[in-house]
Amino acid sequence: MINYIWPIALVVFSNVMYQICAKSVPGNLNPFASLSITYLLGAVISVILFFVFNKGGNLFQEYSKLNWASFAFGFVIIGLEVGWLYAYRAGWQVSMAAIVQSAFLAVALIFVGYLIFKEAITWNKVVGIVICLVGLVFINYK
Repeated sequence: MINYIWPIALVVFSNVMYQICAKSVPGNLNPFASLSITYLLGAVISVILFFVFNKGGNLFQEYSKLNWASFAFGFVIIGLEVGWLYAYRAGWQVSMAAIVQSAFLAVALIFVGYLIFKEAITWNKVVGIVICLVGLVFINYK
Protein backbone atom coordinates (compact mmCIF):
# COMPACT_ATOMS: atom_id res chain seq x y z
CA MET A 1 0.00 0.00 0.00
CA ILE A 2 2.84 2.41 0.81
CA ASN A 3 4.23 1.91 -2.71
CA TYR A 4 0.90 3.20 -4.02
CA ILE A 5 0.68 6.20 -1.67
CA TRP A 6 4.20 7.62 -1.40
CA PRO A 7 4.49 8.78 -5.04
CA ILE A 8 1.28 10.81 -4.79
CA ALA A 9 2.35 12.19 -1.41
CA LEU A 10 5.64 13.26 -3.02
CA VAL A 11 3.76 14.90 -5.90
CA VAL A 12 1.45 16.79 -3.52
CA PHE A 13 4.34 17.95 -1.31
CA SER A 14 6.42 18.93 -4.34
CA ASN A 15 3.49 20.80 -5.88
CA VAL A 16 2.94 22.77 -2.66
CA MET A 17 6.63 23.69 -2.58
CA TYR A 18 6.54 24.42 -6.31
CA GLN A 19 3.71 26.92 -5.90
CA ILE A 20 5.44 28.60 -2.96
CA CYS A 21 8.64 28.92 -4.99
CA ALA A 22 6.87 30.13 -8.15
CA LYS A 23 4.94 32.76 -6.20
CA SER A 24 8.17 33.88 -4.47
CA VAL A 25 10.30 34.48 -7.60
CA PRO A 26 11.00 38.24 -7.68
CA GLY A 27 8.69 40.06 -10.08
CA ASN A 28 11.53 42.10 -11.55
CA LEU A 29 13.57 38.97 -12.43
CA ASN A 30 13.35 37.75 -16.01
CA PRO A 31 11.54 34.39 -15.83
CA PHE A 32 14.00 32.75 -18.22
CA ALA A 33 16.99 33.82 -16.11
CA SER A 34 15.27 32.28 -13.11
CA LEU A 35 14.50 29.07 -14.99
CA SER A 36 18.08 28.76 -16.23
CA ILE A 37 19.24 28.43 -12.61
CA THR A 38 16.29 26.19 -11.74
CA TYR A 39 17.06 23.74 -14.52
CA LEU A 40 20.84 23.88 -14.07
CA LEU A 41 20.34 22.85 -10.45
CA GLY A 42 17.74 20.28 -11.50
CA ALA A 43 20.15 18.77 -14.04
CA VAL A 44 22.97 18.53 -11.49
CA ILE A 45 20.69 16.93 -8.89
CA SER A 46 19.28 14.50 -11.49
CA VAL A 47 22.77 13.32 -12.46
CA ILE A 48 23.76 12.89 -8.81
CA LEU A 49 20.58 10.95 -8.01
CA PHE A 50 21.07 8.76 -11.09
CA PHE A 51 24.37 7.54 -9.66
CA VAL A 52 23.05 7.31 -6.09
CA PHE A 53 20.18 5.04 -7.13
CA ASN A 54 22.07 3.20 -9.91
CA LYS A 55 25.45 2.25 -8.47
CA GLY A 56 27.75 1.65 -11.41
CA GLY A 57 25.09 2.85 -13.86
CA ASN A 58 26.05 4.21 -17.26
CA LEU A 59 24.30 7.52 -17.91
CA PHE A 60 25.23 7.57 -21.61
CA GLN A 61 23.85 4.07 -22.06
CA GLU A 62 20.59 5.32 -20.54
CA TYR A 63 20.60 8.30 -22.91
CA SER A 64 20.62 5.86 -25.84
CA LYS A 65 17.10 4.80 -24.74
CA LEU A 66 15.62 8.30 -25.10
CA ASN A 67 12.74 8.97 -27.46
CA TRP A 68 10.93 12.11 -28.57
CA ALA A 69 9.05 12.43 -25.26
CA SER A 70 12.08 13.46 -23.19
CA PHE A 71 12.91 16.26 -25.61
CA ALA A 72 9.30 17.45 -25.93
CA PHE A 73 9.06 17.30 -22.13
CA GLY A 74 11.77 19.97 -21.92
CA PHE A 75 9.73 22.39 -24.05
CA VAL A 76 6.51 21.58 -22.21
CA ILE A 77 8.08 22.13 -18.80
CA ILE A 78 9.35 25.56 -19.82
CA GLY A 79 5.81 26.49 -20.90
CA LEU A 80 4.44 25.24 -17.61
CA GLU A 81 6.99 27.13 -15.54
CA VAL A 82 6.72 30.40 -17.46
CA GLY A 83 2.92 30.15 -17.41
CA TRP A 84 2.91 29.91 -13.61
CA LEU A 85 5.40 32.75 -13.19
CA TYR A 86 3.34 35.05 -15.42
CA ALA A 87 0.06 33.94 -13.79
CA TYR A 88 1.35 35.03 -10.39
CA ARG A 89 2.71 38.27 -11.85
CA ALA A 90 -0.74 38.90 -13.34
CA GLY A 91 -2.19 38.76 -9.84
CA TRP A 92 -3.53 35.23 -9.47
CA GLN A 93 -3.76 34.09 -5.87
CA VAL A 94 -1.84 30.91 -5.14
CA SER A 95 -4.97 29.18 -3.83
CA MET A 96 -7.18 30.17 -6.76
CA ALA A 97 -4.72 29.62 -9.61
CA ALA A 98 -3.96 26.05 -8.58
CA ILE A 99 -7.62 25.12 -8.19
CA VAL A 100 -8.68 26.65 -11.51
CA GLN A 101 -5.74 25.06 -13.32
CA SER A 102 -6.34 21.66 -11.72
CA ALA A 103 -10.03 21.60 -12.60
CA PHE A 104 -9.41 22.49 -16.25
CA LEU A 105 -6.51 20.05 -16.38
CA ALA A 106 -8.66 17.23 -14.99
CA VAL A 107 -11.32 17.86 -17.63
CA ALA A 108 -8.74 18.10 -20.44
CA LEU A 109 -7.00 14.89 -19.35
CA ILE A 110 -10.23 12.92 -19.51
CA PHE A 111 -10.38 13.74 -23.22
CA VAL A 112 -6.63 13.17 -23.68
CA GLY A 113 -7.01 9.78 -22.03
CA TYR A 114 -9.85 8.91 -24.39
CA LEU A 115 -8.30 10.24 -27.62
CA ILE A 116 -4.67 9.20 -27.16
CA PHE A 117 -4.66 6.34 -24.67
CA LYS A 118 -8.07 4.79 -25.48
CA GLU A 119 -9.33 5.18 -21.89
CA ALA A 120 -13.08 4.94 -21.45
CA ILE A 121 -15.24 7.98 -20.77
CA THR A 122 -17.75 6.75 -18.19
CA TRP A 123 -20.79 8.43 -16.68
CA ASN A 124 -18.76 8.92 -13.50
CA LYS A 125 -16.22 10.93 -15.47
CA VAL A 126 -18.92 13.01 -17.17
CA VAL A 127 -20.48 13.77 -13.78
CA GLY A 128 -17.00 14.61 -12.47
CA ILE A 129 -16.50 17.08 -15.34
CA VAL A 130 -19.78 18.78 -14.50
CA ILE A 131 -18.88 18.92 -10.80
CA CYS A 132 -15.46 20.44 -11.64
CA LEU A 133 -17.04 23.12 -13.81
CA VAL A 134 -19.77 23.90 -11.26
CA GLY A 135 -17.07 24.05 -8.58
CA LEU A 136 -15.15 26.60 -10.65
CA VAL A 137 -18.25 28.77 -10.86
CA PHE A 138 -18.65 28.70 -7.06
CA ILE A 139 -14.95 29.25 -6.36
CA ASN A 140 -14.79 32.26 -8.68
CA TYR A 141 -18.18 33.74 -7.75
CA LYS A 142 -17.72 37.16 -6.19
